Amino acid sequence: MCAMTKRYLLLVVGLICLLGGNELHAQDPHFTQFYSNQLYLNPAFAGSGICPRVNTSYRNQYPDLGAYETFSVSYDQYVERLKGGLGIQVVRDNAGDGALSMTEVSGMYAYHLNVNRKLTINAGFQASFRQRALDASNFIFPDQIDQIYGIVLPTNANVGNESVAYVDLSAGLLAYTKRMFLGVAMHHLTEPDEAFLSTSNLPTKLTIHGGYAIPLGKKRLANSTENQLIPNIMYQTQGDFNQLNVGLSFSRGKISGGLAFRSNNADGLKSDAMMITAGFQPEKLGWRFGYSYDYTISEFTNVAGGAHEVTLAYYFKCRPAKISRKPNACPKF
Repeated sequence: MCAMTKRYLLLVVGLICLLGGNELHAQDPHFTQFYSNQLYLNPAFAGSGICPRVNTSYRNQYPDLGAYETFSVSYDQYVERLKGGLGIQVVRDNAGDGALSMTEVSGMYAYHLNVNRKLTINAGFQASFRQRALDASNFIFPDQIDQIYGIVLPTNANVGNESVAYVDLSAGLLAYTKRMFLGVAMHHLTEPDEAFLSTSNLPTKLTIHGGYAIPLGKKRLANSTENQLIPNIMYQTQGDFNQLNVGLSFSRGKISGGLAFRSNNADGLKSDAMMITAGFQPEKLGWRFGYSYDYTISEFTNVAGGAHEVTLAYYFKCRPAKISRKPNACPKF
């Protein structure tokens, strides 16, 4: 992709941000390995791994355009005295080579209720501080372009406020057994105004996700969580935007992997991408590495480079008094 094309992309991003009014709403960044980024998916996951854990994610979408980069890091653990889990997460999203950025810091608490010996229900709550910033120096406006000499003129464009900040609230529920998991989350319950000019409220995002873990191997492995096949589904809707992910993942010993299909569109679901994921975890505790690639199959095709995503997690050892509960059965990515 040539530099001039990228510059025009930045111009489009800028015009969308500046001119957006009541009929234009932003959407949240998304991750392919959403089960490796559980706190971002649903605050009810806080402490669901029981032992302390750190998760980091990096996503580069349309790398040939330099259009979108998203980073996240989170920490969570179960706290017996609170009968639930605590979590904290930081998310950073850059669009248009950093022309438009978003930084979010969130704190979470999830109450864990043991309904019976098999079923656990978590109720999660999240409070976030989010800031969006606009770097107008990355934009090129029409009045800067000279027909002969190119981009040499100053601009008279009014870019308005360069940053907006607000507090946001979210909540979620998660039910799981040793094999089944089902969750629902509502982000941006307050629908905050995040426009630089005029008004543009961030719509509430509804997420529904679930799956079932099927044991693999001989009967003696029937109770194992190390060898399993996990069909899973995730649906999200935010404003006029809808997304559906249908996937099949597996874990066998130290390795895991999966294949998924994503569809999304503002006017009804249409094919968007095929995603392949691979993971490696040498030990039950310690480091885990994951990688995924999104191959675009929509009308946009894969000319922009699809999307690369890398996750790195570390699972700590629990203190003996904290091993009275079992973690959820969700996939590793």
